[in-house]
Amino acid sequence: MGRLWKFILFLLIVIAVGGYFRYFWVFGTGVKSGELNYMVHKGVMFKTYEGKMIQTGIRSQNATLQSFEFLFSVEDPEIAEQLMRHSGNQFNVHYKEYLAALPWRGHTKFVVDSIVSMDEVNR
Repeated sequence: MGRLWKFILFLLIVIAVGGYFRYFWVFGTGVKSGELNYMVHKGVMFKTYEGKMIQTGIRSQNATLQSFEFLFSVEDPEIAEQLMRHSGNQFNVHYKEYLAALPWRGHTKFVVDSIVSMDEVNR
């Protein structure tokens, strides 16, 4: 019976360490720049803030203009509200990248944790 408990304890430790690295360990951090397309507060069980930023760029092989989408989540309601109020403007946002998403953290593995700068777009 002692070996069974040791095996179960070992298995629980492996699952806990694996779960930490998959869901809580920050894989990378960085700054993205682009025009905020939308910011929404949605969810059935867990209401989360989800956004999309459009990044423009030039593709070097074909020399054509290409648009990149950055889908992200926001945990801090104050940051999400500020993004919602200024949708359509150019933002530089700092984000954390996780290996996987958690339902209460957001739908994506990218979580914006601060706004570096904002430039109003004249239309």
